[in-house]
Amino acid sequence: MQDENIKTKTPDAHRKTRKEPFVRIVKRSDIQRAKAWMIRVGAIILAMCVGGIIVLLMGHNPFAVYSAMFTGSFATATSRSETIKTAVPLLGAAIAIAPSFRMRFWNIGAEGQILVGAVAATYFALYVKTMPSVMLLLAMMLAAMVAGGIWGLIPGFFKAKWGTNETLFTLMLNYIALELTKYFQHGPWRNPMSGGFPKIAMFDNAARLPKLGIAGIFDVHIGWIFVLVLAVLMLIYLRHTKQGYEIAVVGESERTARYASMNVGKIIMRTVFISGAIAGLVGFLLVSGANGTLSDSTAGGVGFTAISVAWLAKLNPIVMIFIALFIAVLSKGSNTIQTNFKIPASAADVLTGIILFFMLGCEFFINYKLIFRGVPSAESTPPDSTAPSPEVTAPDSAAPSPEVTAPDGAVGEEAE
Repeated sequence: MQDENIKTKTPDAHRKTRKEPFVRIVKRSDIQRAKAWMIRVGAIILAMCVGGIIVLLMGHNPFAVYSAMFTGSFATATSRSETIKTAVPLLGAAIAIAPSFRMRFWNIGAEGQILVGAVAATYFALYVKTMPSVMLLLAMMLAAMVAGGIWGLIPGFFKAKWGTNETLFTLMLNYIALELTKYFQHGPWRNPMSGGFPKIAMFDNAARLPKLGIAGIFDVHIGWIFVLVLAVLMLIYLRHTKQGYEIAVVGESERTARYASMNVGKIIMRTVFISGAIAGLVGFLLVSGANGTLSDSTAGGVGFTAISVAWLAKLNPIVMIFIALFIAVLSKGSNTIQTNFKIPASAADVLTGIILFFMLGCEFFINYKLIFRGVPSAESTPPDSTAPSPEVTAPDSAAPSPEVTAPDGAVGEEAE
Protein backbone atom coordinates (compact mmCIF):
# COMPACT_ATOMS: atom_id res chain seq x y z
CA MET A 1 0.00 0.00 0.00
CA GLN A 2 2.85 2.32 0.81
CA ASP A 3 4.44 1.61 -2.56
CA GLU A 4 1.18 2.50 -4.29
CA ASN A 5 1.06 5.88 -2.51
CA ILE A 6 4.59 6.60 -3.59
CA LYS A 7 3.75 5.75 -7.18
CA THR A 8 0.68 7.98 -7.21
CA LYS A 9 2.31 10.93 -5.48
CA THR A 10 5.55 11.00 -7.38
CA PRO A 11 4.11 12.42 -10.64
CA ASP A 12 2.25 15.15 -8.69
CA ALA A 13 5.41 16.14 -6.86
CA HIS A 14 7.35 16.20 -10.11
CA ARG A 15 4.65 18.35 -11.72
CA LYS A 16 4.87 20.91 -8.92
CA THR A 17 8.63 21.22 -9.17
CA ARG A 18 8.53 21.71 -12.93
CA LYS A 19 7.32 25.12 -14.07
CA GLU A 20 4.35 24.86 -16.40
CA PRO A 21 4.82 26.76 -19.69
CA PHE A 22 2.52 29.69 -20.46
CA VAL A 23 1.14 27.98 -23.53
CA ARG A 24 1.31 24.43 -24.82
CA ILE A 25 0.64 23.12 -28.33
CA VAL A 26 -1.36 19.90 -28.30
CA LYS A 27 -2.23 17.73 -31.29
CA ARG A 28 -5.97 17.37 -31.75
CA SER A 29 -7.11 13.78 -31.69
CA ASP A 30 -10.18 14.61 -33.73
CA ILE A 31 -12.18 17.63 -34.84
CA GLN A 32 -15.68 17.85 -36.21
CA ARG A 33 -15.92 18.64 -39.90
CA ALA A 34 -18.28 21.56 -39.23
CA LYS A 35 -15.83 23.08 -36.72
CA ALA A 36 -12.95 22.70 -39.17
CA TRP A 37 -14.88 24.55 -41.85
CA MET A 38 -15.84 27.25 -39.35
CA ILE A 39 -12.12 27.81 -38.69
CA ARG A 40 -11.42 28.04 -42.43
CA VAL A 41 -14.25 30.48 -43.05
CA GLY A 42 -13.17 32.55 -40.06
CA ALA A 43 -9.60 32.66 -41.40
CA ILE A 44 -10.81 33.96 -44.78
CA ILE A 45 -12.98 36.62 -43.11
CA LEU A 46 -10.09 37.69 -40.89
CA ALA A 47 -7.78 37.86 -43.91
CA MET A 48 -10.28 40.06 -45.75
CA CYS A 49 -10.50 42.35 -42.72
CA VAL A 50 -6.73 42.71 -42.43
CA GLY A 51 -6.44 43.31 -46.17
CA GLY A 52 -9.29 45.81 -45.95
CA ILE A 53 -7.38 47.83 -43.37
CA ILE A 54 -4.42 48.02 -45.74
CA VAL A 55 -6.70 49.13 -48.57
CA LEU A 56 -8.23 51.81 -46.32
CA LEU A 57 -4.78 53.12 -45.45
CA MET A 58 -4.13 53.50 -49.18
CA GLY A 59 -7.28 55.60 -49.49
CA HIS A 60 -9.58 53.12 -51.29
CA ASN A 61 -12.89 51.46 -50.50
CA PRO A 62 -12.17 47.85 -49.48
CA PHE A 63 -15.55 46.60 -50.74
CA ALA A 64 -14.97 48.15 -54.16
CA VAL A 65 -11.46 46.69 -54.36
CA TYR A 66 -12.52 43.17 -53.39
CA SER A 67 -15.47 43.36 -55.74
CA ALA A 68 -13.15 44.38 -58.59
CA MET A 69 -10.82 41.47 -57.82
CA PHE A 70 -13.57 38.91 -58.37
CA THR A 71 -15.51 40.62 -61.15
CA GLY A 72 -12.24 41.25 -62.99
CA SER A 73 -11.70 37.48 -63.07
CA PHE A 74 -15.15 36.47 -64.34
CA ALA A 75 -16.89 39.52 -65.82
CA THR A 76 -16.08 38.84 -69.48
CA ALA A 77 -15.23 35.80 -71.59
CA THR A 78 -11.70 37.11 -71.99
CA SER A 79 -11.16 37.50 -68.25
CA ARG A 80 -12.60 34.05 -67.61
CA SER A 81 -10.27 32.59 -70.22
CA GLU A 82 -7.25 34.25 -68.63
CA THR A 83 -8.27 33.02 -65.18
CA ILE A 84 -8.64 29.43 -66.38
CA LYS A 85 -5.38 29.70 -68.33
CA THR A 86 -3.67 30.64 -65.06
CA ALA A 87 -5.36 27.83 -63.11
CA VAL A 88 -4.42 25.05 -65.57
CA PRO A 89 -0.64 24.90 -64.83
CA LEU A 90 -1.27 25.48 -61.12
CA LEU A 91 -3.57 22.49 -60.96
CA GLY A 92 -1.26 20.35 -63.08
CA ALA A 93 1.78 21.13 -60.94
CA ALA A 94 -0.16 20.49 -57.72
CA ILE A 95 -1.25 17.09 -59.05
CA ALA A 96 2.38 16.41 -59.99
CA ILE A 97 3.74 16.84 -56.48
CA ALA A 98 0.81 15.07 -54.77
CA PRO A 99 2.20 11.49 -54.92
CA SER A 100 5.64 12.61 -53.78
CA PHE A 101 4.21 14.56 -50.86
CA ARG A 102 1.94 11.65 -49.94
CA MET A 103 5.11 9.56 -49.69
CA ARG A 104 6.72 12.37 -47.66
CA PHE A 105 9.31 12.90 -50.37
CA TRP A 106 9.37 16.70 -50.35
CA ASN A 107 9.66 17.43 -54.05
CA ILE A 108 10.41 21.17 -54.27
CA GLY A 109 11.68 20.73 -57.82
CA ALA A 110 8.45 20.92 -59.81
CA GLU A 111 9.59 24.27 -61.19
CA GLY A 112 12.69 22.73 -62.73
CA GLN A 113 10.82 19.66 -63.94
CA ILE A 114 8.34 21.94 -65.73
CA LEU A 115 11.20 23.80 -67.45
CA VAL A 116 13.00 20.64 -68.51
CA GLY A 117 9.76 19.26 -69.95
CA ALA A 118 9.21 22.53 -71.79
CA VAL A 119 12.75 22.38 -73.23
CA ALA A 120 12.20 18.85 -74.53
CA ALA A 121 8.87 19.80 -76.12
CA THR A 122 10.42 22.90 -77.68
CA TYR A 123 13.10 20.85 -79.43
CA PHE A 124 10.45 18.90 -81.35
CA ALA A 125 8.50 22.08 -82.10
CA LEU A 126 11.56 23.79 -83.61
CA TYR A 127 13.36 20.97 -85.39
CA VAL A 128 10.80 18.26 -86.18
CA LYS A 129 8.36 19.98 -88.53
CA THR A 130 7.68 17.20 -91.02
CA MET A 131 5.22 15.34 -88.79
CA PRO A 132 1.47 15.85 -88.95
CA SER A 133 0.15 18.08 -86.20
CA VAL A 134 -1.34 15.27 -84.09
CA MET A 135 1.83 13.18 -84.25
CA LEU A 136 4.00 16.20 -83.51
CA LEU A 137 1.94 17.13 -80.45
CA LEU A 138 2.10 13.54 -79.17
CA ALA A 139 5.88 13.50 -79.67
CA MET A 140 6.22 16.82 -77.83
CA MET A 141 4.06 15.56 -74.96
CA LEU A 142 5.93 12.27 -74.58
CA ALA A 143 9.32 14.00 -74.78
CA ALA A 144 8.26 16.48 -72.11
CA MET A 145 7.00 13.75 -69.79
CA VAL A 146 10.11 11.60 -70.20
CA ALA A 147 12.43 14.57 -69.65
CA GLY A 148 10.53 15.77 -66.59
CA GLY A 149 10.40 12.23 -65.20
CA ILE A 150 14.15 11.74 -65.59
CA TRP A 151 14.82 15.13 -63.99
CA GLY A 152 12.72 14.05 -61.01
CA LEU A 153 14.27 10.58 -60.96
CA ILE A 154 17.75 12.01 -60.30
CA PRO A 155 17.05 13.08 -56.69
CA GLY A 156 14.80 10.04 -56.25
CA PHE A 157 17.70 7.71 -57.11
CA PHE A 158 20.07 9.49 -54.71
CA LYS A 159 17.42 9.39 -51.97
CA ALA A 160 16.78 5.67 -52.47
CA LYS A 161 20.47 4.78 -52.79
CA TRP A 162 22.20 7.02 -50.26
CA GLY A 163 19.40 8.75 -48.32
CA THR A 164 20.26 12.27 -49.51
CA ASN A 165 18.12 15.25 -48.55
CA GLU A 166 15.53 15.50 -51.31
CA THR A 167 14.43 19.03 -50.33
CA LEU A 168 17.81 20.61 -51.05
CA PHE A 169 18.50 18.32 -54.01
CA THR A 170 15.27 19.13 -55.85
CA LEU A 171 15.56 22.81 -54.97
CA MET A 172 19.06 23.08 -56.47
CA LEU A 173 17.96 21.29 -59.64
CA ASN A 174 15.50 24.13 -60.24
CA TYR A 175 18.36 26.57 -60.80
CA ILE A 176 20.19 24.17 -63.09
CA ALA A 177 17.02 23.80 -65.20
CA LEU A 178 16.61 27.58 -65.29
CA GLU A 179 20.17 28.15 -66.47
CA LEU A 180 19.75 25.40 -69.07
CA THR A 181 16.69 27.21 -70.41
CA LYS A 182 18.59 30.49 -70.53
CA TYR A 183 21.40 28.82 -72.44
CA PHE A 184 19.05 27.70 -75.23
CA GLN A 185 17.24 31.04 -75.22
CA HIS A 186 20.43 33.07 -75.58
CA GLY A 187 22.33 30.51 -77.60
CA PRO A 188 21.47 27.85 -80.19
CA TRP A 189 17.69 28.39 -80.20
CA ARG A 190 17.77 32.16 -80.33
CA ASN A 191 15.63 33.58 -83.12
CA PRO A 192 17.89 35.54 -85.52
CA MET A 193 14.89 37.68 -86.50
CA SER A 194 14.42 38.96 -82.95
CA GLY A 195 17.16 41.57 -83.27
CA GLY A 196 19.08 42.20 -80.09
CA PHE A 197 16.46 40.65 -77.87
CA PRO A 198 17.17 37.00 -76.91
CA LYS A 199 13.97 35.23 -77.85
CA ILE A 200 13.04 31.80 -79.21
CA ALA A 201 10.80 31.81 -82.28
CA MET A 202 7.07 31.25 -81.86
CA PHE A 203 5.87 27.74 -82.60
CA ASP A 204 4.15 26.87 -85.85
CA ASN A 205 0.43 26.18 -85.69
CA ALA A 206 1.12 22.45 -86.02
CA ALA A 207 2.95 22.57 -82.67
CA ARG A 208 0.21 24.53 -80.88
CA LEU A 209 -2.52 22.90 -78.85
CA PRO A 210 -5.98 23.55 -80.30
CA LYS A 211 -8.48 25.59 -78.34
CA LEU A 212 -11.58 23.98 -76.93
CA GLY A 213 -13.80 26.22 -74.87
CA ILE A 214 -17.47 26.85 -74.25
CA ALA A 215 -19.00 29.42 -76.57
CA GLY A 216 -19.60 32.71 -74.82
CA ILE A 217 -18.06 31.51 -71.55
CA PHE A 218 -14.34 30.91 -72.14
CA ASP A 219 -11.95 29.97 -74.92
CA VAL A 220 -8.84 28.12 -73.70
CA HIS A 221 -6.52 25.46 -75.13
CA ILE A 222 -7.46 21.84 -74.42
CA GLY A 223 -4.96 21.65 -71.58
CA TRP A 224 -7.80 22.33 -69.14
CA ILE A 225 -9.31 18.96 -70.11
CA PHE A 226 -5.94 17.27 -69.57
CA VAL A 227 -5.59 18.50 -65.99
CA LEU A 228 -9.20 17.71 -65.05
CA VAL A 229 -8.76 14.14 -66.28
CA LEU A 230 -5.42 13.97 -64.44
CA ALA A 231 -7.11 15.04 -61.20
CA VAL A 232 -9.58 12.17 -61.40
CA LEU A 233 -6.92 9.65 -62.39
CA MET A 234 -4.60 10.76 -59.59
CA LEU A 235 -7.39 10.40 -57.03
CA ILE A 236 -8.01 6.84 -58.23
CA TYR A 237 -4.28 6.09 -58.35
CA LEU A 238 -3.59 7.26 -54.79
CA ARG A 239 -6.65 5.75 -53.12
CA HIS A 240 -7.67 2.69 -55.09
CA THR A 241 -4.52 1.07 -56.53
CA LYS A 242 -1.76 -1.10 -55.12
CA GLN A 243 0.89 1.46 -55.98
CA GLY A 244 -1.07 4.18 -54.21
CA TYR A 245 -1.27 1.93 -51.16
CA GLU A 246 2.50 1.39 -51.27
CA ILE A 247 3.05 5.15 -51.47
CA ALA A 248 0.94 5.64 -48.34
CA VAL A 249 2.77 2.88 -46.45
CA VAL A 250 6.21 4.27 -47.31
CA GLY A 251 5.03 7.75 -46.32
CA GLU A 252 3.74 6.46 -42.99
CA SER A 253 6.84 4.45 -42.12
CA GLU A 254 9.65 3.10 -44.27
CA ARG A 255 10.36 0.48 -41.61
CA THR A 256 6.80 -0.77 -41.85
CA ALA A 257 7.10 -0.92 -45.63
CA ARG A 258 10.32 -2.94 -45.43
CA TYR A 259 8.75 -5.24 -42.83
CA ALA A 260 5.94 -5.84 -45.34
CA SER A 261 8.58 -6.87 -47.91
CA MET A 262 8.10 -3.74 -50.05
CA ASN A 263 10.97 -2.52 -52.22
CA VAL A 264 11.18 0.99 -50.75
CA GLY A 265 13.87 2.23 -53.15
CA LYS A 266 11.87 1.13 -56.17
CA ILE A 267 8.70 2.76 -54.83
CA ILE A 268 10.54 6.05 -54.20
CA MET A 269 12.07 6.17 -57.69
CA ARG A 270 8.84 5.15 -59.41
CA THR A 271 6.79 7.74 -57.56
CA VAL A 272 9.22 10.60 -58.14
CA PHE A 273 9.43 9.69 -61.83
CA ILE A 274 5.63 9.94 -62.06
CA SER A 275 5.71 13.32 -60.32
CA GLY A 276 8.39 14.62 -62.66
CA ALA A 277 6.57 13.26 -65.72
CA ILE A 278 3.36 15.10 -64.81
CA ALA A 279 5.36 18.28 -64.16
CA GLY A 280 6.97 17.84 -67.58
CA LEU A 281 3.48 17.54 -69.06
CA VAL A 282 2.67 20.90 -67.48
CA GLY A 283 5.72 22.34 -69.25
CA PHE A 284 4.35 21.02 -72.54
CA LEU A 285 0.97 22.64 -71.85
CA LEU A 286 2.66 25.96 -71.14
CA VAL A 287 4.84 26.16 -74.25
CA SER A 288 2.39 24.55 -76.66
CA GLY A 289 -0.83 25.90 -75.23
CA ALA A 290 -0.48 29.08 -73.21
CA ASN A 291 2.73 30.76 -74.44
CA GLY A 292 3.52 29.33 -77.85
CA THR A 293 7.26 29.43 -77.19
CA LEU A 294 9.91 28.85 -74.53
CA SER A 295 11.54 31.43 -72.27
CA ASP A 296 13.21 31.56 -68.89
CA SER A 297 9.91 32.80 -67.44
CA THR A 298 7.85 29.89 -68.78
CA ALA A 299 7.36 28.27 -65.37
CA GLY A 300 6.84 31.65 -63.69
CA GLY A 301 6.87 30.28 -60.13
CA VAL A 302 4.07 27.80 -60.84
CA GLY A 303 6.03 24.94 -59.27
CA PHE A 304 6.38 26.82 -55.98
CA THR A 305 2.80 28.13 -55.85
CA ALA A 306 1.56 24.60 -56.52
CA ILE A 307 2.94 23.58 -53.12
CA SER A 308 0.39 25.89 -51.47
CA VAL A 309 -2.36 24.48 -53.69
CA ALA A 310 -1.50 20.89 -52.77
CA TRP A 311 -1.11 21.67 -49.08
CA LEU A 312 -4.39 23.59 -48.80
CA ALA A 313 -6.17 20.74 -50.59
CA LYS A 314 -4.70 18.14 -48.20
CA LEU A 315 -3.31 16.38 -51.29
CA ASN A 316 -6.83 15.71 -52.54
CA PRO A 317 -6.71 16.16 -56.35
CA ILE A 318 -10.40 17.06 -56.59
CA VAL A 319 -10.11 19.78 -53.96
CA MET A 320 -7.03 21.06 -55.80
CA ILE A 321 -9.29 22.06 -58.70
CA PHE A 322 -11.08 24.63 -56.56
CA ILE A 323 -7.96 25.83 -54.73
CA ALA A 324 -6.10 26.35 -58.02
CA LEU A 325 -9.05 28.26 -59.43
CA PHE A 326 -9.25 30.41 -56.29
CA ILE A 327 -5.55 31.31 -56.46
CA ALA A 328 -5.94 32.07 -60.18
CA VAL A 329 -8.77 34.45 -59.28
CA LEU A 330 -6.51 36.20 -56.77
CA SER A 331 -3.74 36.48 -59.36
CA LYS A 332 -6.01 37.83 -62.09
CA GLY A 333 -7.86 40.05 -59.64
CA SER A 334 -4.65 41.62 -58.40
CA ASN A 335 -3.89 42.71 -61.96
CA THR A 336 -7.37 44.20 -62.24
CA ILE A 337 -7.10 46.35 -59.12
CA GLN A 338 -3.70 47.59 -60.25
CA THR A 339 -5.36 48.94 -63.38
CA ASN A 340 -8.66 50.17 -61.91
CA PHE A 341 -7.42 51.67 -58.65
CA LYS A 342 -3.78 52.43 -59.49
CA ILE A 343 -2.72 50.21 -56.61
CA PRO A 344 0.98 49.29 -56.83
CA ALA A 345 1.78 45.74 -57.87
CA SER A 346 3.55 45.15 -54.56
CA ALA A 347 0.43 46.15 -52.59
CA ALA A 348 -1.75 43.86 -54.71
CA ASP A 349 0.66 41.01 -54.04
CA VAL A 350 0.51 41.79 -50.32
CA LEU A 351 -3.29 41.38 -50.37
CA THR A 352 -2.95 38.04 -52.13
CA GLY A 353 -0.23 36.95 -49.71
CA ILE A 354 -2.33 37.86 -46.66
CA ILE A 355 -5.24 35.74 -47.86
CA LEU A 356 -2.97 32.76 -48.58
CA PHE A 357 -1.17 33.21 -45.25
CA PHE A 358 -4.38 33.07 -43.24
CA MET A 359 -5.67 30.11 -45.27
CA LEU A 360 -2.48 28.16 -44.62
CA GLY A 361 -2.28 29.29 -41.01
CA CYS A 362 -5.79 28.13 -40.19
CA GLU A 363 -4.75 24.54 -40.91
CA PHE A 364 -2.51 24.77 -37.84
CA PHE A 365 -5.49 25.47 -35.60
CA ILE A 366 -7.44 22.66 -37.24
CA ASN A 367 -4.72 20.12 -36.43
CA TYR A 368 -3.49 21.61 -33.15
CA LYS A 369 -4.86 23.58 -30.22
CA LEU A 370 -3.28 25.96 -27.72
CA ILE A 371 -3.61 25.30 -23.99
CA PHE A 372 -2.76 28.28 -21.77
CA ARG A 373 -1.42 28.07 -18.24
CA GLY A 374 -4.16 27.75 -15.65
CA VAL A 375 -6.83 26.74 -18.16
CA PRO A 376 -8.03 23.18 -17.53
CA SER A 377 -8.17 20.82 -20.47
CA ALA A 378 -9.08 17.23 -21.12
CA GLU A 379 -5.40 16.33 -21.08
CA SER A 380 -4.55 18.13 -17.83
CA THR A 381 -7.71 17.56 -15.72
CA PRO A 382 -6.82 15.17 -12.84
CA PRO A 383 -9.03 12.14 -12.31
CA ASP A 384 -11.49 11.90 -9.44
CA SER A 385 -9.55 11.07 -6.27
CA THR A 386 -12.46 9.01 -4.92
CA ALA A 387 -12.55 6.80 -7.97
CA PRO A 388 -10.57 3.56 -7.89
CA SER A 389 -7.16 3.71 -9.49
CA PRO A 390 -7.33 2.40 -13.05
CA GLU A 391 -4.94 -0.16 -14.40
CA VAL A 392 -1.72 1.19 -15.85
CA THR A 393 -1.92 0.74 -19.60
CA ALA A 394 -0.10 2.23 -22.55
CA PRO A 395 -1.72 5.37 -23.94
CA ASP A 396 -3.80 5.11 -27.08
CA SER A 397 -1.19 6.98 -29.10
CA ALA A 398 1.31 4.19 -28.41
CA ALA A 399 -0.96 1.50 -29.79
CA PRO A 400 -0.36 0.38 -33.37
CA SER A 401 -2.59 2.09 -35.89
CA PRO A 402 -5.23 -0.22 -37.38
CA GLU A 403 -4.57 1.26 -40.80
CA VAL A 404 -1.24 1.90 -42.46
CA THR A 405 -2.53 4.38 -44.99
CA ALA A 406 -2.02 7.99 -44.04
CA PRO A 407 -5.27 10.00 -43.96
CA ASP A 408 -5.47 13.25 -45.91
CA GLY A 409 -5.43 15.33 -42.75
CA ALA A 410 -2.20 13.75 -41.50
CA VAL A 411 -0.01 14.79 -44.40
CA GLY A 412 2.04 17.22 -42.36
CA GLU A 413 2.91 14.72 -39.58
CA GLU A 414 6.37 13.28 -39.39
CA ALA A 415 6.71 9.53 -39.95
CA GLU A 416 8.25 7.58 -37.19
